[in-house]
Amino acid sequence: MVRCEASNEVVTAYLCGEIDHHIAPKIREDIDANIQSYRPKLLILDFSDVSFMDSSGIGLIMGRYRKMSLSKGKTEVVCPCARMQKIMQMAGIDRLVEIRKEQTDEVNK
Repeated sequence: MVRCEASNEVVTAYLCGEIDHHIAPKIREDIDANIQSYRPKLLILDFSDVSFMDSSGIGLIMGRYRKMSLSKGKTEVVCPCARMQKIMQMAGIDRLVEIRKEQTDEVNK
């Protein structure tokens, strides 16, 4: 599932559990509602509590990247495990969004 927090033109989506074709549409819906409500300049997708991700997770990231790009915003992925980071890199996600191994203090302000 997902829990979203908004502050200072940043929406952070804390993802948890498994991201597959069953759950991805609900996660997309929740994140998109927050993007629509808060119109952030930065969307952070926090993968620290994600245990599994299939291609639906790649689609989730790509769709949010496109949505943020349309409003001149940025998307970042933080805290993916090594396996998921490798999958993201193989899919070319790292050429579109910044992938960081951990949250920074700047993000939490």
